[in-house]
Amino acid sequence: MSSTDKSAVTPEYSQDRSQTSNNSDSESLSPAFESPRESVSGEERYQYDDSRKLGITSSIFLILNKMIGTGIFSTPSGIYKATGSVGVSLILWVVGGILTFTGLSVYLEFGLKIPLSGGEKNYLERVYRRPKYLASSVFLSQMILLGFSSGNSLAFGRYVLFASGRESPDEWHARGIAIACITFAIVLHSTLPKWGMRLFNILGIFKVVVLLLIVFSGFAALNGHLKIDKPNNFDNAFSFDPDMGGGVYNYATALLRIVYSYKGWENANYVLGEVRHPRKTLSIAAPLAIGGVMTLYVLANVAYFAAIPKTELANSGVIVAGLFFRNVFGDSAGARALPVFVAISNMGNVLAVSFAHARVNQELAKEGILPFSRFFASNKPFNAPAASLFLHWIVTIIVLIAPPAGEAYEFIVDLYTYPGAWINSFVAAGLIYLHLFRQKEQWNSPWHSYFPINAIYLLSNIFLAIVPFIPPDEPSTSYPFYVFPVVGVGVLILGCIYWVIWTQLLPKLGGYKVVSERKILEDGSEVVRYRKVKLS
Repeated sequence: MSSTDKSAVTPEYSQDRSQTSNNSDSESLSPAFESPRESVSGEERYQYDDSRKLGITSSIFLILNKMIGTGIFSTPSGIYKATGSVGVSLILWVVGGILTFTGLSVYLEFGLKIPLSGGEKNYLERVYRRPKYLASSVFLSQMILLGFSSGNSLAFGRYVLFASGRESPDEWHARGIAIACITFAIVLHSTLPKWGMRLFNILGIFKVVVLLLIVFSGFAALNGHLKIDKPNNFDNAFSFDPDMGGGVYNYATALLRIVYSYKGWENANYVLGEVRHPRKTLSIAAPLAIGGVMTLYVLANVAYFAAIPKTELANSGVIVAGLFFRNVFGDSAGARALPVFVAISNMGNVLAVSFAHARVNQELAKEGILPFSRFFASNKPFNAPAASLFLHWIVTIIVLIAPPAGEAYEFIVDLYTYPGAWINSFVAAGLIYLHLFRQKEQWNSPWHSYFPINAIYLLSNIFLAIVPFIPPDEPSTSYPFYVFPVVGVGVLILGCIYWVIWTQLLPKLGGYKVVSERKILEDGSEVVRYRKVKLS
């Protein structure tokens, strides 16, 4: 099939657009789209010149900017509070890094085989073809409703307040600054997309410098260069504080938050359609970024334990890095300015997340899965997905405003991360299935992820998905233990309900559907045409 023939009408095309399909267009149509009676078309063209595409360096910083965000500067407090042990906390950070590499192996095999924007959407569609659109609908629900930038934006606001001398734990001042942060990111990406990419490259370098500053300051703290008495947290490092968490539930919650801190390693997979030489770029950029981040994360945690007493660390909440700078450098103007650096690095994370998630929203709209598809798939007026960015902004604002004062950040982190364990489980299981039935599925990728790696990634995500439903011996948060897993699973079930309404109920009620037809032209640009199709 030539490049000009690679067209399809439905997500069947995206199940593996790198393969030749023998299905006719009518065979790939769902029952909702059969028997077209009327066609009213509109066309949208998607093309980016090389100056707008990401190379290896930009891809590394795209990954770095999402990985190094709120987590490493904020979650270590919750990790220690959940485990009650310095040694166990550090081991969990190493385990989190290992699990990230197993996930990378799985995603490299999918991404190098299907080098298109959309990430898990493409991988789930490739494996779970029946019932049609169900996997895409569940992923849509998770990505749209829970793919927000609220946690990073809130941490930005709280670090700005901390630098100004105010330590409000979770007041409306921090949320107001957070709203300004996400609004700036959305406006920049919508109107000046090239400058948005340049800025998150610059901030990627900046946040690595901030982490290196923490690491080297930690080495100084280990040698006693502190403004407080040396905490000696590494004496009896594997002892347990009876006043802290402990137990399987709290360990699973701690690991979920560590996974949140590492989250972003898959960021380049979401935008492969805007990456130069995607197979080469992804295979180089992702391992380099993850290896560097894992090393910095473990050393940064060593630095925190070297400078912050255990009790103070457990109660520090989001501003762990702020307390670290105060204990090492004192309460000087310079020390108060250092948290501003952390806030700026959080801004880089917000820029990277909004950039990538908006592209996923746009891919869902291109497939016709998202309501008001033509609007959300549009690149008008600045050749950037402004409508999809606006959708990301709306959800982020709602999640910022909705939670009550208190441990809002911890709740947002848990809610953001948890459903991903279910999605990742299905992706890993899908790859194992493709390996078992390789000939039947005609599966052959430039990268091969071995079965033990896939099994570890699958089992770890099943563990993270199930354990939060088990009541903890000693809660580490004030909100009920079952809230975030119930809400997370509820969002995934909502995707199933949406599928029933979209593919079963509406066709029976009559009317028409907006159907998208996709075609890749010889120059590499993509054309999506929308048709109103009456139902028989």
